[in-house]
Amino acid sequence: MSQEEDLFEYDDEDSVKFIRNYLPQELKEKFSDDDINYVIDLIYEFYEDKGYMDDDADEEVDIDEDELVAYVVKNAKNNGFENFTPEEIQFIVQGELNYCDSLGMFDD
Repeated sequence: MSQEEDLFEYDDEDSVKFIRNYLPQELKEKFSDDDINYVIDLIYEFYEDKGYMDDDADEEVDIDEDELVAYVVKNAKNNGFENFTPEEIQFIVQGELNYCDSLGMFDD
């Protein structure tokens, strides 16, 4: 395990809990854990499509949140995930970004 991997340990369940706490009160019950996990999966699809998950990608990655949200919303709608507005989905994206930041995943 590299030093970088030692800095953080991503946990799916902790991520969902973190995002639930991040969501505004009116959205906490609207999203199921499966809904949140689905959006997280789309976020990581975006990262893979952009090459952010490549082992040889040592350079700093600048994530365009607007582009990420647009990708997630587009793909969610294409897959029948239509019960939520782009603004509601954006809260999950922001929650996931904040969770990763809390782990130090985006630090140099």
